[in-house]
Amino acid sequence: MATRDDTARIYADARNVLGGDLASCSLDPMTGAFRNGCCETDNHDVGMHTVCAVMTAEFLAFSKAMGNDLSTPMPEYGFPGLKPGDRWCLCAPRWKEALDAGAAPKLVLEATHEETLAIVGLGVLKDYAV
Repeated sequence: MATRDDTARIYADARNVLGGDLASCSLDPMTGAFRNGCCETDNHDVGMHTVCAVMTAEFLAFSKAMGNDLSTPMPEYGFPGLKPGDRWCLCAPRWKEALDAGAAPKLVLEATHEETLAIVGLGVLKDYAV
């Protein structure tokens, strides 16, 4: 079984889609599957929260229509609700779904985990970079 130190080492080795060290996506609001500010992933992250996206009103409406309301605060879960301009680690398949629907938000390449490349090619990601 992995220890906390093992987990920290794994995350320290995380790479972004450009091949560099994975940068933080957001500490306010705190994001990431592991709520550490980074779009890191492992086999416990069933949603593949690897895309560091910059929220837009259009994407938030799309996500809500798809059954994932990211704009309404849920204090019982420590979730402040997102607003346009916030950065958030999205599930790569949801970002691709938004792309296909014409509602994909911009993203931060340096903070987007390399595992995203299994879902979307680098050329497309670069087209949506901030």
